[in-house]
Amino acid sequence: MITVERYHDISMGHRVVGHENKCRHLHGHNYRIHFTCSSEELDALGRVIDFGVIKATLCQWLEENWDHKMMLWDQDPLLPSLRELAHEDLVVVPFNPTAEQMARHLVEVVGVELLAGTGVSLIAVRIDETRKCSATYTK
Repeated sequence: MITVERYHDISMGHRVVGHENKCRHLHGHNYRIHFTCSSEELDALGRVIDFGVIKATLCQWLEENWDHKMMLWDQDPLLPSLRELAHEDLVVVPFNPTAEQMARHLVEVVGVELLAGTGVSLIAVRIDETRKCSATYTK
C-alpha cells in the first residue's frame, strides 16, 4: 500500500463535556490535522493523489467548516445559551468533541463524502491538539 499525507493547521475552540480537568471549560487549540490518503492504483503520473487536490478538498473543508469556530456536542448543556450569543460561530456535532472523535468523523464522514468517486480513500487522520498530544483514527 502506498499512502500520502498532507497536514493543515486551523484554530478552533471546543470543550469536552464531563471532562475531569481543564478541558471541561471552553478553550481552544491551534490544531494540526494530518490527512493520510491511499489508493489501490497510482495515477498516470505515479501518484496516489495530487497534494493540491487534498488541499482543495480536505484542507479547504476544514477552512470553511471548522477554522476559527467553536465546536460543541449537540448534548452540551451550554449549547442553548451559546446559540443565542454566537450562532454563526458554532459547529454543532453529534459527539463529544475530543480529538479522537474529531479524527473519526473526518475519516468516516467527511473523507468519504469529499473523496467519493475519486478512487482515493482517506484512511487515517491524526489530530495534534498540541505539540505533545495527538490522536489518530485509522480506518
